[in-house]
Amino acid sequence: MKQLRPVMFTGTASDVGKSVITAGFCRIFKQDGFTPAPFKAQNMSLNSYATPDGLEIGRAQAVQAEAAGVPCHTDMNPVLLKPTNDRSSQLVLHGKPAGNQSAWEYFMENDKRQLFEEVKQSFDRLAARYNPVVMEGAGSISEINLRKRDITNMRMALHAGAAVYLVADIDRGGIFGSVYGTIALLPPEEKALIKGIIINKFRGDSRLFDDGRRQLESLTGVPVTGVLPYYHDIHIEEEDSVALSLKHKRQTAGRINIAVVLLRHMSNFTDFNVLEKDERVNIFYTDNPADITGADIVIIPGSKNTIADLVAIKNNGTARAITEAHKRGKVVIGICGGYQMMGTQVADPYGVEGEAGSIPGLGILPVSTILTKEKVTRQRTFRYRGGEAICSGYEIHMGDTVSEQPSPLNILDNGEPDGYFLQEKCWGTYLHGILDNSAVLNDLLQQCGKVAVIKDFDYHAFKEAQYDKLAAHIRQHLDIAAVYKAISL
Repeated sequence: MKQLRPVMFTGTASDVGKSVITAGFCRIFKQDGFTPAPFKAQNMSLNSYATPDGLEIGRAQAVQAEAAGVPCHTDMNPVLLKPTNDRSSQLVLHGKPAGNQSAWEYFMENDKRQLFEEVKQSFDRLAARYNPVVMEGAGSISEINLRKRDITNMRMALHAGAAVYLVADIDRGGIFGSVYGTIALLPPEEKALIKGIIINKFRGDSRLFDDGRRQLESLTGVPVTGVLPYYHDIHIEEEDSVALSLKHKRQTAGRINIAVVLLRHMSNFTDFNVLEKDERVNIFYTDNPADITGADIVIIPGSKNTIADLVAIKNNGTARAITEAHKRGKVVIGICGGYQMMGTQVADPYGVEGEAGSIPGLGILPVSTILTKEKVTRQRTFRYRGGEAICSGYEIHMGDTVSEQPSPLNILDNGEPDGYFLQEKCWGTYLHGILDNSAVLNDLLQQCGKVAVIKDFDYHAFKEAQYDKLAAHIRQHLDIAAVYKAISL
């Protein structure tokens, strides 16, 4: 195949659809016989994933790699910021924790020169192995106060020599001001890289925007590559918890109601995507005690700040509702940080997630946790509850959970135990993605006291079909030939 120059999808703002469009182009290039790979220099997200070699990257880049049909690697996301509170984040560099930093320390010290060198080297390694590299920007590309410290957007595009496409979300309004202003604020050398504008999330007949399209092209001097309609029937994993505000939060009659406890520092909420595709289930996210006690199943998710979130749910009555649901025989399970919270004690002697200290847990499971300096990041296969089915998931946690009376939920591929099994209606695990396995999900739903039809759901095949649908959607509405022309060497 001929060599293509990198292509980069940037935005007028956060949450305009860059991640999904990047995934779609990864699949398009794969379909067309190329060997693409995604790249985002810096990501800020509590959704992360374990690479095959036991390191950590942003979940969005793992999804994009899956769409591209290649194993994920830390070079695809060399810098990951995982917020621990409103003012500081854990810095993950090349897949390994590199300490906690305040926003001031991260953005202001040394203008991030060393980090920029690191991400350029990661990109160069990817570009030597894959064709093309499909890059994603972060937030808006016209934050002029941050330009000299930018390691993600146009400085990265200049290093890569990328063809850049600007994505704008018409659904949020202000499309002309945001597109025109974004391009107008770019210096000439950066503006020269912009090859097209993509109007995303258009509702209704896109022909109604024909005049707007011509006006945008006249104002900016940049062609509109296409108008992507809003869709409801393509399901791609979302990157950030911004998406949680759009998810339903009420119980529904006639289905198994699953309440996911809404934590302030919730991580890896993609653990529950499979539940949203299951017609047997109504899943909702809530910190309302009445909703929790009324649900059939309660799930405590992962957290990037377990102790802080545990304090919060104790203060707002959610913790009492969880323990009450357990006492009333409801199904209560915990994943990762949620598993830690279900125990008798959580201690953070080294201050790895915040201030050093310890706190009593919910007391549901006879386990205790010490948060450790070393992070565990592994892809895993396992057997659930001694069954024959080979299941898969992944670990991302900083903690060691023990019990005086071990009762493992799972046996991992290396023979080690995972989690704690109290009874059919109550258990905890460190394994993210555990519910993606039909053997686990069917067993969980059957414990809630409602009739649950046994169903085998191949979530991997479902996701593959979604990537193909996304690629077809983009091909239909964007000028793909113009994109190929722009990136042909």
